Amino acid sequence: MVFFLDYIQHKKDCKFKQDERAERLRALTQYRSPFTAQEREIIDKPIEELVEGVQNGTIEPTDLLNTYGKVAVKAHDKTNCLTEIMISEAEGWIKDGSINLKGPLAGIPVSLKDTINVGGFDSTVGYSSYVGNKPTHDGGHVRLLKDAGAIPYVKTNMPITLLSFESTNDVWGRCTNPHNNKYSPGGSTGGEAALLALGGRIGVGSDVAGSVRAPAHFSGIYSLRCSTGRWPKAGFATSMPGQEGVPSVYSPMTRTLNDLTYFTRSLVGMKPWEYDHSVHPLPWRPEVEQEYAEKSKFRVGVMRTDGVVDPAPACVRALGMTEAALKEAGHEIVEIDPPSPYEALKLGALLLNADGCQMFKSFFRWGEWDDPGADQMDFYMRLPRPLKYLHYLWVKYIRRDALWADLLKDFHAKSAFEQWKLVSQREAYRAKWFDWWNDTDVDFLLTPPNATPAVPHDGMKEAVSSCGYTFLFNIIDYTCGILPVTHVDKELDKLPSTFNIKKLNGVAQGAYKLYDAEAMHGLPVAVQIVGRRLEEEKVLAIMKRVEDALGDDKYELLDID
Repeated sequence: MVFFLDYIQHKKDCKFKQDERAERLRALTQYRSPFTAQEREIIDKPIEELVEGVQNGTIEPTDLLNTYGKVAVKAHDKTNCLTEIMISEAEGWIKDGSINLKGPLAGIPVSLKDTINVGGFDSTVGYSSYVGNKPTHDGGHVRLLKDAGAIPYVKTNMPITLLSFESTNDVWGRCTNPHNNKYSPGGSTGGEAALLALGGRIGVGSDVAGSVRAPAHFSGIYSLRCSTGRWPKAGFATSMPGQEGVPSVYSPMTRTLNDLTYFTRSLVGMKPWEYDHSVHPLPWRPEVEQEYAEKSKFRVGVMRTDGVVDPAPACVRALGMTEAALKEAGHEIVEIDPPSPYEALKLGALLLNADGCQMFKSFFRWGEWDDPGADQMDFYMRLPRPLKYLHYLWVKYIRRDALWADLLKDFHAKSAFEQWKLVSQREAYRAKWFDWWNDTDVDFLLTPPNATPAVPHDGMKEAVSSCGYTFLFNIIDYTCGILPVTHVDKELDKLPSTFNIKKLNGVAQGAYKLYDAEAMHGLPVAVQIVGRRLEEEKVLAIMKRVEDALGDDKYELLDID
């Protein structure tokens, strides 16, 4: 009876939030009309000109809000990307002085992942048990945005548990890829990516294993994975409070590279350490940005594979296009052999789930839908140890898949003693990378962001462990940027006729079961630019150099309807 009542409450709370959102959207009927000439001018205008116009009074901030409100409503109609609609309240914030219209982001609407706390609005994280958890006051991150002049106006969809490259939950429903509705926009910050791809300007998401980078790669936008302590994370809800084995970071996502650089520079310039105790008092370093904007020749380390899942043809082609453009621009390509990325994948999987998946499961209600990838992890965690050991022996000696067997072998809850040992191993691994980079002497790494383009819906059941290209850099806490390069081509990106999925390890098999160049035709494909820890200025400057080198091959953004 208790379970039944829990399920009834779950359904009731989901319906309440969906009805509330629908009512707010119904009140915005004027936002479904075609874009006016003025609105298109706003959408096309560089961010610097918009901010200057608001500051000198020639542009009304409500015009910016209404324009991007219209963008958001149209994007939601296409992808189900929105959760909380805050547009009416944002009009009030503009009028009552809550927004500093002299700040470096004066009047710029900013969308937020649903997890970020805005006073008076829920942060559900996709759990029905979180419905009604609205804080009375803005979290530190939102206070900082408002003081910078930004206007929070919508919150966006994500997966329940936050542990997925998809964005689906019972509370808000499934968010779809803006290029192809049969595919995921990414996760866990997938709603942001869908909105930005369809014309949104600037967003904020979080990343613990690739959650601002996979969505940028899947949906065709730009993102920056900041190092811990560079970007504020005060005032948020999460599925895994207390999880610090692989710290989550909040980071920026944008439709254009210029906006990404401007937004990051502006927010760091606002002294975020005065709003959040976890932020390092490290001001923006224009001299570093300038150094890498002007450096004549880069040494570029190309990481062609993570050694677990070789990248699919579409991702290889994007990497090759970028490498060729850099060579043409006079830069040196360096073949590299970094410390084993597999070691990071294994360490990360154990550290992130050291609690045995208990924390993210503790917020579920009976009968609540679970992400298939997270559900796979939880199932294996709960499997009795003797059965798990037999399965390990079967994978290693019968299937002869030593890598997959090694990943599965220790996947169970850890004692405090065991977790401390894992943290010690993580620090030793970071030291290996530190020494390796010093010895190799490269300016940055160029890597795929993922083994494949976007996954089809519910594909994370197969691909849950295929996250090594992003997860690696969470473990060592390096700054990474995602730069869209091209789109999947059904002819150019086919698997070769000699391809045999049965020869792959278990992780790679899960990823390649989902790869179909014909079905994926038109999906975005990106590359990842990697610097060292706390090198946000450098990575952004290099991203600009890389995009300039691509020239006419530069990625074409989705049209705004």
